[in-house]
Amino acid sequence: MSIDVKANEYFPGKVVRKDLTGRIKGNASVPTYVLEYLLGQYCATDDEHTIEEGVEKVKNIISKHFVSRDEAQAIMSTVSEKGTHRIIDKLSVRLNDKKDRYEANFGNLGLNRIPIADHFVKSYKKLLSEGVWCILTLGYETVEDKDVLPWTIDQLKPIQISGIDVDEYKEVRSNFTKDEWIDLLMQSIGLNPEEFSFRSKLIQLSRLVPFAENNYNLIELGPKGTGKSHIYSELSPHGILISGGEVSKAKLFVNNSSGDIGLVGYWDVVSYDEFAGKAKKTDKGLVDIMKNYMANKSFSRGTNVYQASASMVFVGNTDRSVQYMLKHSDLFESLPKDYYDTAFLDRIHSYIPGWEVKKLRNEMFTGNFGFIVDYIAEIMKFLRKEDHTKSYHEYFELSNTITTRDKNAIEKTFSGLAKVIYPHGVFSEEEAKELLSFAVESRKRVKDQLRKMDETFDDEVVHFSFTDTSGKEYKIECLEILQHMKPQLEEEPEKGSADEVIEKEPSPAPRKLEGKHSSFMDNQSGVTFKNMFGDYLKGATEITVVDPYIRLPYQLRNFKEFCSLIVETRDVGVETSIHLITNNNEDYIMNAKESFQMIQDSLAAADVQFSYEFSETAHDRSIVLNNGWKIILGRGLDIWQKTAGRDDIAEMNQAMRLCKEFEMTIILNG
Repeated sequence: MSIDVKANEYFPGKVVRKDLTGRIKGNASVPTYVLEYLLGQYCATDDEHTIEEGVEKVKNIISKHFVSRDEAQAIMSTVSEKGTHRIIDKLSVRLNDKKDRYEANFGNLGLNRIPIADHFVKSYKKLLSEGVWCILTLGYETVEDKDVLPWTIDQLKPIQISGIDVDEYKEVRSNFTKDEWIDLLMQSIGLNPEEFSFRSKLIQLSRLVPFAENNYNLIELGPKGTGKSHIYSELSPHGILISGGEVSKAKLFVNNSSGDIGLVGYWDVVSYDEFAGKAKKTDKGLVDIMKNYMANKSFSRGTNVYQASASMVFVGNTDRSVQYMLKHSDLFESLPKDYYDTAFLDRIHSYIPGWEVKKLRNEMFTGNFGFIVDYIAEIMKFLRKEDHTKSYHEYFELSNTITTRDKNAIEKTFSGLAKVIYPHGVFSEEEAKELLSFAVESRKRVKDQLRKMDETFDDEVVHFSFTDTSGKEYKIECLEILQHMKPQLEEEPEKGSADEVIEKEPSPAPRKLEGKHSSFMDNQSGVTFKNMFGDYLKGATEITVVDPYIRLPYQLRNFKEFCSLIVETRDVGVETSIHLITNNNEDYIMNAKESFQMIQDSLAAADVQFSYEFSETAHDRSIVLNNGWKIILGRGLDIWQKTAGRDDIAEMNQAMRLCKEFEMTIILNG
């Protein structure tokens, strides 16, 4: 059963086809959650006829009632002629203490200081913050008194889904496997899961953690165009995205003169956009207040101390490659001066490696079904009340060298990911290990950079590791360190931990070959056939490759590259043969045969004989060599993620491709 079918079966009325948003939005500057709120009213079904009717209704609503700035005067004219008119606009409310009344400001319509009834404000406190998208009835009454405004707000409802049943959500979750659920969540945030590895999916879903976890501090720095800020501005009515340079102490925390609470009092997530930039002007006093708030969930202004639960997110662009930053500076180098402060950065719970996130391309977006984003946003809000920070204890214990602050950060990341992926609280030891490894790495990335910035952080010996109930230890390392800073690890690696990093060029010194086991992580680069097992091919004259999946273009590319390596490493003048055992089906077999014939002809020119056979029993993935070695590949030759296309240099350079997670074992074939 497909994910789309299961989503509609188990969540009727709560999922919507994600391509509909783009069809409706056009040039309207309306957040995704507003559109999907409307789509949820008319298009939450898999019936094509109903969907098409619903799309037309939503288009009509947007056309007639959504206020765009360039049509504001036309809307006001309509209201004055009809007396009342229903509109969709962003409202913010302020108390006018001189007139002892609340007044509303319309974001797009441009009307300001319009009286609004107290009961609206009491029912929807968030109106007092930076603004809430609402569906409202705006009225117009002719008045003789010039000091009295003719505009009235007769009805008002924030765009927010109602009737959320979290218990039902948790119960239904058990009908999905881990991979199915993750893919449904990926589709819910508008992405095509087929374009992402498991690790890449975790990175994307970790952007949801601030919505599910109170007082969570997250930073993501990376290249432009990877969608870092999109989720915080478009996908939840409980988050607000602000420019990093356009916030003050009064706006963020509390206005001393009026006593009005700031953004942290109204929003679940406050996100800083365009946070990076060394020359950006900042307020040192604001940074000092943020330090206390991020550490203690409280802040003081004047003589009062306030509590809040808003999570803080900082997203920005890096100017240099990760390799350069690791070797010449640190991963925080692009931050403004006042934020380039170890005391501030030590409050960060998780650093998302933005350089691992691919730039968004058309094929990376989904047209399949996902949760209405307002629905999933409300679920995340409810889950903030729960605490899953200790739920990994059933299987693992963190190293006792990990400091209290580091442990708190790791546990909050684990808790947030567990709420997102396993809201029903059921996960296996392996599944807990996946989340805990990611959580430890996310905090270690922060701590590693703090050590580079301030040597006093080296005074504490911290081992970022954990042990299972049998006492087995799992050492965790950041992927970028494995790839760029550690050419080789002495100990046998653990999957998801300090995995072996292979040198990009083989050592010139002769060495005795031994059997080995290697693990590779999602998104790892610098991995090629040559540095994986090139030395073991030498002296082999008969090579048998068993791989059931050599049929699609990229799989054929991989096999041709393997054959090329055989030609490169073989002894010249010695007869060499390659035999492939694979599987196929009617859809691909003709193309595969044509490709194999061309490979056969081209290898014959190099005095290498190539033969192949199709076998329905070809399930193992191995390379058997007549020099005594056997290479067992968990994924066969299909070890890399999809490239961006034929013009991507990674198509020609294996070292530039990102890996899928896999394992390799090389043994003597007795």
